[in-house]
Amino acid sequence: MSNSTVVTEFLLTGFSDVWEFRVLYTMLFLLMYLATLTGNLLIVTVIIVDQRLHIPMYFFILNLSVLDMCYISVTVPKACVVFLLNYRVISIVGCAAQIFLVVLCASAELLLLTIMARDRYVAICQPLHYHVIMTPHVCVQMTLASVLSGLVYAGVHTWNTFHLSFCRSNVVHQFFCDIPSLLKLSCSDTSTNEIVNFASSMIVGGTSLSFITMSYVHIFSVVLKFPTRGERRRAFSTCVPHILIVIVFLGSGAVVYMKPTSNSFLTHDMVISVFYCIIPPFLNPIIYSLRNKQIKEAIRKVMRRILTSFRKIIIISTHSYFDCES
Repeated sequence: MSNSTVVTEFLLTGFSDVWEFRVLYTMLFLLMYLATLTGNLLIVTVIIVDQRLHIPMYFFILNLSVLDMCYISVTVPKACVVFLLNYRVISIVGCAAQIFLVVLCASAELLLLTIMARDRYVAICQPLHYHVIMTPHVCVQMTLASVLSGLVYAGVHTWNTFHLSFCRSNVVHQFFCDIPSLLKLSCSDTSTNEIVNFASSMIVGGTSLSFITMSYVHIFSVVLKFPTRGERRRAFSTCVPHILIVIVFLGSGAVVYMKPTSNSFLTHDMVISVFYCIIPPFLNPIIYSLRNKQIKEAIRKVMRRILTSFRKIIIISTHSYFDCES
């Protein structure tokens, strides 16, 4: 350690050093970021405005949208700066904050997805008791529990990572700070970290996946008994998108966080990171909400109100202009 240089800042890595590709990646990331913010913000707005959507399912969708906006905002803006301006520097404090927020959002989102599976189970398998079990108080408690659990989980992993010494290199082979990439740069023994990361991922991810799987086994067993094909199709249409996003989210995260740490730096690790940091928040408005008839109707109603207000503003402004001219 005495002959080593202690790292005080890190350098993030882009997908390419070619200017044209850097611009292309920046545009792709920026478009997905803006689309994610716009879609999720629209979902939040219509759920708050439309009284018909003030039920548990949409309460969880609202919280998921807010969480997704935070999740993608932790990584993409900085990545765009790295790609476009080639400004790769991030301080240790900034890196720690990024890891803390990424782990917080990811773990809270996984727990929220688990809660949403529970909500679908009660709605389909116990419809008569739905409003008794899923009360507003219970919904708020479960949402707060997911966030608080995420805070504890993120705090433990962040401390466990940054109590290590970094003295090999300061180049993080990733477009944002993540735990596996930093473990490769540490000159300390990282075996304990790897065991903790693997064990915690297995416990949290495995428990959530098991709970979601059991919920859908019960759901499908009930749905298959529905008398008409239309009822079965409607029920399955609310379940399949949720299952797909859980598979993408858990699968990509497991590949990155549960594999043994090696000293090789692979581009496909960066690509896989996109699938659990950017794709789930981007797909959320499409999969969970925009395919929902009630959400679509609420969006049309809000857009009509906005257009009506805009026309009124134009008419008033025009009249005021001509009054001043006269």
